Amino acid sequence: MGRTTIGKSNAKIILIGEHSVVFGQPAIALPLPSVTTTVVMSQTTHGQTLSSRYFDGPIVQMGQNLAGVAALIQALLTRFDAQDTFFHIAITSDLPAERGMGSSAAVAVAITRAMYAYFQRPLTRDLLLATVDIAEKITHGNPSGLDAATASSDVPIWFVPHQETLQIPFTLQGYLVIADSGIKGQTGRAVAAVARRKTAFAQETNAQISRLGQLSTAARQALATPDLPQLGHILNDAQQQLAGLGVSSTELNHLTQVALTAGAFGAKLTGGGMGGCLIALCPDRVTTEHVKNSLLAAGATDTWTEAFNLEEEHQ
Repeated sequence: MGRTTIGKSNAKIILIGEHSVVFGQPAIALPLPSVTTTVVMSQTTHGQTLSSRYFDGPIVQMGQNLAGVAALIQALLTRFDAQDTFFHIAITSDLPAERGMGSSAAVAVAITRAMYAYFQRPLTRDLLLATVDIAEKITHGNPSGLDAATASSDVPIWFVPHQETLQIPFTLQGYLVIADSGIKGQTGRAVAAVARRKTAFAQETNAQISRLGQLSTAARQALATPDLPQLGHILNDAQQQLAGLGVSSTELNHLTQVALTAGAFGAKLTGGGMGGCLIALCPDRVTTEHVKNSLLAAGATDTWTEAFNLEEEHQ
């Protein structure tokens, strides 16, 4: 039987700081260990092939939508002097695309881990992140590195653009519900809208961006304390600021209110906005189930649940 190795990664969500991070404010991203991407690399007798939900066939025939993945694989084969190796890479992922959960970074992290294991090379965290950047630059143009840092982490990431990317400890006891609004996020459009708003209404917009930065700092403290009700208040305040910036949507505004009515301590959009996902912070399993069911009844198309620092298994 030929050699087989496995690489894994996880989804991420922005807990707080989306959009303000574009202007130098801090953001916090959380890994979601229960929402995973797995890559299996297996030895074959001929060819270099890949299977995923988007493509199944020879790597050289992958389309533009997988150009980052193709470039990463070729770069690693060159790095290992293994261009003539025959193999199959199988990608399975629980992550939805274009929902702000770091799908492309998770794939790149899992591929890198699987290939380093396959060729039996040591892989440090710094090397992992630098390697994943090969794919992310092609996929996203100028990635911040936050997605890759969080997709490869098991603790939250504190991120300040061009300054620091830190894994931070946390003692949060609670549940986070992530709900898909059913509408693709529009990050580019949302970022452009905030930039225009910053020009047209500089004082108000700068105040909102500054407030979001303050809330990120407060959220870091609440995560470490931990103070679940306080974190909920912080998330609610952040949603108000994001709505004020014009990056929420009618659907997201409605669903966040549904979550709060169902018992969530706090709820806000996550990621680029104008669609995509929202998050809801819940104190216990009963409330979590009620919030999930209420969101689905109100139009959310899917939900995921992450249990933090609890002995109970992830749902």
